[in-house]
Formats: sequence, C-alpha cells, structure tokens
Amino acid sequence: MSIQKRLLLIYTTIFSVAFFLVSITVYWLPRSQILAEIDRDLEALVDEIRPENTLLVPGGIFRIRIPENLATLETASTFMIIIDMNGRIRARSSNLTGYNEYLDPNGRLAQKHFSLVRHENTLLRVLSAPLVVEGPTGPEIVGHFQVARLLDNYESFNRLVVTALLIGFGAATASLILAIGLTPSLFRPLDDIATVARQITNADDLSRRVPDTGRTDEIGDLAQAFNQTLERLERLFQAQQRLLADVSHELRTPLTAVRGNIDLMLRMGEADPESLTVIQEEVDRMTRLVGDLLLLARADSGGLPLHMKPIELDNLFFEVYRRVRVLSSTVTITMVGIDQVRVLGDADRLKQLFIILIDNAIKYTPTGGEVRLSLSKTELWARVVISDTGIGIPEKDLSNIFDRFYRVDKARSRSQGGSGLGLSIAKWITETHGGEIYVTSEVGKGTTFTIALPVLQEQPPATSEEKETHSTRRRLTINRRRRENK
Repeated sequence: MSIQKRLLLIYTTIFSVAFFLVSITVYWLPRSQILAEIDRDLEALVDEIRPENTLLVPGGIFRIRIPENLATLETASTFMIIIDMNGRIRARSSNLTGYNEYLDPNGRLAQKHFSLVRHENTLLRVLSAPLVVEGPTGPEIVGHFQVARLLDNYESFNRLVVTALLIGFGAATASLILAIGLTPSLFRPLDDIATVARQITNADDLSRRVPDTGRTDEIGDLAQAFNQTLERLERLFQAQQRLLADVSHELRTPLTAVRGNIDLMLRMGEADPESLTVIQEEVDRMTRLVGDLLLLARADSGGLPLHMKPIELDNLFFEVYRRVRVLSSTVTITMVGIDQVRVLGDADRLKQLFIILIDNAIKYTPTGGEVRLSLSKTELWARVVISDTGIGIPEKDLSNIFDRFYRVDKARSRSQGGSGLGLSIAKWITETHGGEIYVTSEVGKGTTFTIALPVLQEQPPATSEEKETHSTRRRLTINRRRRENK
C-alpha cells in the first residue's frame, strides 16, 4: 500500500473514532445528567409524603395528609396522582383537574421505577412508587404514587444535540473529502522524484532534474536536495569519464614513444643510446603520472594519512626557496618578504605544495622573467604568495585549473613534462590543512597563487607553579631512567 493510501486510511480512522467518541460523550453525558437531576427532584417529592401520613381505614379505604406546600402542585411542569388498589385515581394535583388517565399506564408495580412516557405531543419523566402502610398484619401496599415532570426543555436539548452532531458529522466528512482531494497534490512531487529516478536508471541520463515547484516545505527541500545530489553525481561522472580519457591519452603518448624506439633498435639490431634515453624519459614520465594518480586515489579514499605537528612555516618555506633558487638558471626567484609563523601541518606535504606551485611558475615564465615569493602573517592566517611574470591564464580557464588533467595549453604542457595533476594535488594538500588556495591571472602579465593556512594558536605562558611541577616531574623521570640503566 502506498504512503498516500496509508495516510488517507489513517485520516479516516482517526476522524471516525474521534467523531464517534465525541458524539457518544456529547449525546449521553448531558442526557444522563439532566435525567438524574429530574429523578432526584421526583424522589424528593415522593419522600415528602411519608407513610406515617397515610391512614388505613376499614373497607380498603386510606386517607393521606399531604403537606400544605404540596397540596396543589400548581406548577405547570410537575404532576401527581394517587391510585388505589382498584385502579381508581383517588387524588391528583390541581393542574390535572379533569385528567382521568394514569401518568404511566404500566407504572402499578411493586417496586419504584422511572419511565419516559409520551402523552400526545408531551414527554413526561414519571416516577411510579408503591404506597405502603402498616396494616393489621404488617406492611401492605394500599395504592401507588405517580409523579411526573415535563421534559419539553429536555426534548429541545436533544434536538439541539442531534443538530450539533449532524453539523459535526458534516464538517468531519468535508474535512475527509478535502484531505482526500489535497493529499494527491501534496505527494505529486514525490511521484515526480520517483519518475525522474526511474528515468535516470533506465536511460543513464544524469542531466535530468526534478521540476522545481517553488515549495518551501519538507517535500520542496527533498526535491532541491535530490537535484543537488544529481548535479554532484553528474559532475563526478563527467570527471570520471574525463579522467579515464585523460589517463588513456597520457599513457598512450609515452607508450607509443617507447614502442617506436624499441622497434627502431630491433631493426638496427643494436641498442641506440639516444633511443634508450627517450625510453628512460618516457618511463620516468609514466612513473610520475602513476605516482600522482595513486596519491590522489589514496587521498580521495582517506587512505593517505598526514603527520600533523607544529611547524615553523617560515623555515620550511625558506628551505624550499633555497632549493629551487639553485635549480633555475633562466628565471630569477626572489623572496620579497617572510614573517615568522607557526602552523600545524605535515612538513613533507607542505614542501610538496610549495614546490608544485613554484615549479609551475618557473615553467610558464619566459627566460629573464621573475618569480616572487612572500610569507606574511595575520592574527588567524599565514598567507603564502607565489607570483610570476609569465604568460598568464585566460579568465575562462581560471575556474578549471584545479581540475585533474586540465591544461590551458595542452600541447605545450605535455612537452614540458606536466601531467595536469599538480594543481589538483596542491589544492588537496591546502584543503587538508584547513586552508584555501586562490589564483588571479592576466594574460601576458603573469599569475599569482595565494595560499591561506590557519595559524597555530600559541598556548598561554605557563605559571611559576606549572613550571615548578614540570621541573619536578622531569627530575623524577631522569632519576628513574638512571636507576633503570644501573
């Protein structure tokens, strides 16, 4: 059963049970309370006529002395008659003058009981009770009381309750009809999501999206999240396809060169030093490519741990500067400024990050150009800036340069030995250290890479008590080690 049908069934059940319970409560509770109050009044009226006020006369005749305030019962809503054992009405209230019928035709019983009796258009609540007196042989029934109360207000109340229940039933039915009508429209976006998901599965088309209905509820959030998931999956799928195509292309070129030189040496019948050199270069290139791919694969899977520890970033950056300065003879490398700063990181990976960016700057800077390095510090960030006076990067390519195997000038990059993975590795190292990397460039004027790394927050200086405790622990440790050595 679908969620929609289950919800409709739940709505119907809840409405039905709730309406039934409310109806029972509204209908029976006031009725029982009103009747109970009327019954108490009738019993109190009968109790006013005590058995000791009744006198049995020989011949089956009895006399009753009725209290003065009950002699006439002139109220229009309360009636009383007294019936002897022969069924004759011996007394009646003044508001029954000329009325010669029993208030309850079935009320001459040996026990007191209540009944609802309708006389023409009038409904009466009747209490019938036996009239018991002490006779020569003990208590004996000499007649019956019948006391009644008009229930016109009670009937009006019943009609009002029934009307209210009918209105409630109509409102409940209208609510159910409204719920049945609205529920399909509420669930239509879910049907759209399921339809799109099936179409994607059947056609392998990740470009499809769920229609945006503009809703801001949970279903609207689900549709938006589903579209975002599809967009991310599409990008990942395209990146995977591009990666496979690029890897195949990158490996095909060196393999073709290796195969061509091997064929040449086979035809010559001897090892050619020049061909061996080309083979060695291509093998080295494939080795670097495979190594970079392996690094990124381990990074994506979380299998490349970093050895994070406090690092003097200025010392590490200056060490990289001294290393690359002596390796470049065509481009001037200048350290324009360096601040003392400490960060938490992996020294080897940070060196790799700086070398990748400086090496790129050198490759794309013409002879006689300049690469400038700087390290500055703010309260929260260490900023490493690497800029060059090279060929620059077109603006349309800036958003893609960190993608794997992306090259601005593919032919030139390949001839310079690049694999197109360096900047992807640089971005991963930066983000793994909690930092960010930015690039700005202008064609013909140069490119600037900026790396922001979080500064290691220094601990507050230790108090004299903490220093003394640390010194004591150190002395105890030294003494323990001396004893162990002995």
